[in-house]
Amino acid sequence: MRADVNQVTWRKSSYSNGDGGSCVEVSDDLPGIVPVRDSKLADTSPVIVFAAAPWVSFIRTVQHCP
Repeated sequence: MRADVNQVTWRKSSYSNGDGGSCVEVSDDLPGIVPVRDSKLADTSPVIVFAAAPWVSFIRTVQHCP
């Protein structure tokens, strides 16, 4: 799956900590897909693109983890 992510707006996970560790960013700009990248390497990070449905399933699962 290829997507042009050069002009998307990124938002950092609310679970990312303040000292720069464990940070991921996602974009909600592209219908049906969710690009994800490492915010610590924002300019050079590879972008992984997920279809929206599996991404939602993943997020719901993670939210129920202790």
